[in-house]
Amino acid sequence: MLAATRLIALHKNKGMTVAACLKNRTDYIENPDKTEQGQYVSSYACSALTADEEFMLTKRQYDFVNGRRQKSDVIAYQIRQSFRPGEITAEEANKVGYELAMRFTKGKHAFVVATHTDRQHIHNHVIFNSTALDGTKKFRDFFFSALAVQRLSDLICLEHQLSVIEKKPYRERQKRVLYPPKESNRDRLCGIIDTILAEKPKDFELFLQKLEQQGYEAKRGKHTAVKGKGQKRFIRFRTLGTGYSEEEIKAVLEGKAKHQPYQRKLPKEQTFQLLVDIQGKMAEGKSVGYKRWATKFNLKEMSKTLLFLQEQKISSAEELRERAAAATKRYHAMGDSIKAAETRLAEIAVLKTHIINYAKTRPIYDAYRKSGYSKKFLEAHREEITLHKAAKAAFDEAGLQKLPKVKELDAEFAELLTKKKASYPDYRKARNEMQELVRAQKNVERFFAEEKDTTEKTQTR
Repeated sequence: MLAATRLIALHKNKGMTVAACLKNRTDYIENPDKTEQGQYVSSYACSALTADEEFMLTKRQYDFVNGRRQKSDVIAYQIRQSFRPGEITAEEANKVGYELAMRFTKGKHAFVVATHTDRQHIHNHVIFNSTALDGTKKFRDFFFSALAVQRLSDLICLEHQLSVIEKKPYRERQKRVLYPPKESNRDRLCGIIDTILAEKPKDFELFLQKLEQQGYEAKRGKHTAVKGKGQKRFIRFRTLGTGYSEEEIKAVLEGKAKHQPYQRKLPKEQTFQLLVDIQGKMAEGKSVGYKRWATKFNLKEMSKTLLFLQEQKISSAEELRERAAAATKRYHAMGDSIKAAETRLAEIAVLKTHIINYAKTRPIYDAYRKSGYSKKFLEAHREEITLHKAAKAAFDEAGLQKLPKVKELDAEFAELLTKKKASYPDYRKARNEMQELVRAQKNVERFFAEEKDTTEKTQTR
């Protein structure tokens, strides 16, 4: 299919004026980044630059002519017209959109046509004023108006020798089951870094300049970060994963290391799902049709469960329970280890802060003590003395006879942090293994329970 259309009524937003809403809508469709710096923007009976203000003038004229204000909160209408990638140029698409708007409104409403080229498919945004040019009437959004737009769009596409949507009976329509993977800002940044490193820039500064040429804003400093167009926050290199930290990129540029391009890991599909409690659902009032679906679903998921048990070489329910219990115990043990490391990291951070504060404020506290704990001295140095007392109280609470050195704490902190990060892959693996085994155990138990109930009912009969 070529052109897919949609007619949308634009309403006044709560807490905003009609003029502000119109400006927001027209500013969006006329965005220079989407329309090749305004090259593919056209208009009728108004200027594209002042369309919102001219729409408002027509609305005021309507109020004056009719002597009443608009009751509906519909301020304008938008037509979206999307084309198949590669079958039309932006210039021709704008002409098609203009013709569609002119023939649909019959030249009685001012409109703006903006052709967006920022996506893989070229598409038009048409906004036309809900008030007619003569200020005497409003556009009537009649029944099946969206269908009328679609048919008119098909007719215009045929006149321009473009393909149209082929109508198929509902049963012959194919359902979409595969979707293109979404690319995150981080994935896109990693891909651009791979491309730049392949060009072998001389140094890190030249590397950043090439990133800026790609439309990124670089923030230099202790932790270099970049931000792309439309992004709200900067992304630090060290958060992109292995091979993309500032130190690793510099090592590649200096020839000390080899760069491994980023390979996106697709999420692993769940091998099988939990069985549906059919009896419980029927007790809640589910229909007979739901029962038929649930029965088929349970059979499919149970067959997947049995395949999983064969792969894991589990031959009995007892062995499955033992394996599930062992996996659960291992998962919780690793979780407790990570929590203990996190607790100690927090303790080190607090202790380090108190040690630094204690050392900085000790001369002032000694002077305060020599002054005989003078109130005047206390008022002059209240903040330093308070910090000193808080640090001393923390040392007493921890039972420290001798204060550790800051360097020793830093070394312990770095070691714990490294171990914690290294344990996460094993922790995730243990969690997934536990979830699969526990899910399989529940499925087996539910399946045999249902079989037992069915057998008992048969014997009773």
